[in-house]
Amino acid sequence: MKRYSFSSKDLELSYVDTGEINSKRGVIIALHAHGMEASTFATFTEKMKSEWRIIALDQRGHGFSEHAATYRREDYINDILNLFKHLRLDKAVLLGNSLGGINAYQFAARYPDKVQAFIIEDAEVNINADMSFTLSWGGIFRTKDELAASIGPRMLPYFEESFRKVPGGWRLPFNPEDIMKSVSCVNGDHWNDWLASKCPALLLRGQDSRVTTKEQMEEMATRRANTWFKSLRGGHVLHQDNLDEFTEVVTQFLIKCAAPEFLKAG
Repeated sequence: MKRYSFSSKDLELSYVDTGEINSKRGVIIALHAHGMEASTFATFTEKMKSEWRIIALDQRGHGFSEHAATYRREDYINDILNLFKHLRLDKAVLLGNSLGGINAYQFAARYPDKVQAFIIEDAEVNINADMSFTLSWGGIFRTKDELAASIGPRMLPYFEESFRKVPGGWRLPFNPEDIMKSVSCVNGDHWNDWLASKCPALLLRGQDSRVTTKEQMEEMATRRANTWFKSLRGGHVLHQDNLDEFTEVVTQFLIKCAAPEFLKAG
């Protein structure tokens, strides 16, 4: 994968792209969770790139993208729209984890003609998130081990690849204060957005997730047409926790999306 950048209004955003040569079946745009970045999808991309063009975006304030003044819902959605415009894409499949999942279904609600299907990885519609635990991760740590200790062993596997060596020590690429801004805009009731689109959708929940509930995600699948729910072994970041099963389920869903009989009536 190669890294590129584009301008979303006055913000420079970074993304990685396998390129058009790998687009036999189409394009997947992968959207990460709060605090993560495009590289979280690296192993998933390796498994999928022979059939699909995979584009993974460092969303505003994350990874190699610039930090922003605002992190409103419309900011994230406009960033995705500007990525479509930059790449001259007519249609794509959206794959989103947590924050990325919310961005995916809200983008589909506003731009249904651009979304072939979407895959939501451990994200809901009634959201009351609290990421204040990340506030202790801010600033520069003298050593890599000190930064790792601040994050703790449970969360470390999801953030270790994002460690950056900077003058004076080590840090994460995002500012926790920006995460707080973003979370405050995510929290709320998004049922209207969830129900506004009709393209095929796959909902995946980690059986050990501390972020979502099986009950709400099952209700999401029941209330929206063309939506399928599956619970997989793993936690909030299924594409890392259970890569093989995650990839298999996603692949089968995408194959079936091409078949007319796969779509529910209504």
